[in-house]
Amino acid sequence: MRAMLPADRLDQILRRHGYLEARLSEGADPAELAELGREYAALKPVVAAITDWRAAQAERAEAEALLAEPEMRALAEDEIARLDAAIPALESQLKLALLPRDAADDRPAILEIRPGTGGEEAALFAGDLLRMYQRYAEAQGWRCETVSLTETELGGLREAVMRVNGEGAFARLKFESGVHRVQRVPVTESGGRIHTSAATVAVLPEAGEVDLQIPDADIRIDTMRASGAGGQHVNTTDSAVRITHLPTGIVVTSSEKSQHQNRRLAMEVLRAKLFDLERRRQAEERAADRRAQVGTGDRSERIRTYNFPQGRLTDHRINLTLYALPQVMAGDLEPVVAALIAHDQAAKLAEMEA
Repeated sequence: MRAMLPADRLDQILRRHGYLEARLSEGADPAELAELGREYAALKPVVAAITDWRAAQAERAEAEALLAEPEMRALAEDEIARLDAAIPALESQLKLALLPRDAADDRPAILEIRPGTGGEEAALFAGDLLRMYQRYAEAQGWRCETVSLTETELGGLREAVMRVNGEGAFARLKFESGVHRVQRVPVTESGGRIHTSAATVAVLPEAGEVDLQIPDADIRIDTMRASGAGGQHVNTTDSAVRITHLPTGIVVTSSEKSQHQNRRLAMEVLRAKLFDLERRRQAEERAADRRAQVGTGDRSERIRTYNFPQGRLTDHRINLTLYALPQVMAGDLEPVVAALIAHDQAAKLAEMEA
């Protein structure tokens, strides 16, 4: 532990935390206060882990010193045994606290769901996934805002784009990106045969204007008449907005009732897509050497299978199988999310200790 986490690095963190605390108590302009506050909040759990680990180490040293005193020896041995059992857990907590954080973890998430192979059954499953994420977001206390939603005649989805805002939204949803496969008897199947279809999910961190400036010359904005499956849309004015990013060809749409709101939401999605492109480019550069050494592994995009006849969910990335599919589809996604986060942390710890 000492070789991996030298004392001067821990001291540097403590000094930075103390400096931020002093600056916040002095007061500053609102923009600087917000930035200092975010850094202070991020360091707080790290400082707590350092303090607890160092306190346990100091207590053990004191107990060891008491071994030389006959009348205190038995008490000291009990204390040493207790601390030797507690210190490894405190050490693990400290290692986790010191893992590099994804700078986008605290951002709102842009969630996109589209049907894959499987026709109408894929569209119906995409709708089920949307409701699953909406229920999970509600359980987490997050706020969901529909950017665009296009349904099929049977109530499935052609496309859904949703903005999810709340503490830890992107951090907990980011592992959902990929192909989700479903195995079940479709409502359109008269013979009772099990079909396999799929839907795709993409989760992007929202990018603010400060992160990404988009020149007006790089975009084309078109307004369209909103369309829908009911008479309530017949007399609406042009409100749907389509924005095309000319350098990349990325097209985003928003079809809520307010044209002003549509433009704002569409720009947020466009920024998120461009921000994600840059994040991916940087990640590819960082991972190039490692990928060359360890290979690419399974390149299949399928991340999860939902088997309805067996009530089984399997996440193929971490070999997790749960026989609790009805609960998961009802929004109880936390056991899966927690397992994915734990797996990601374990991988980062192994890389840090290598």
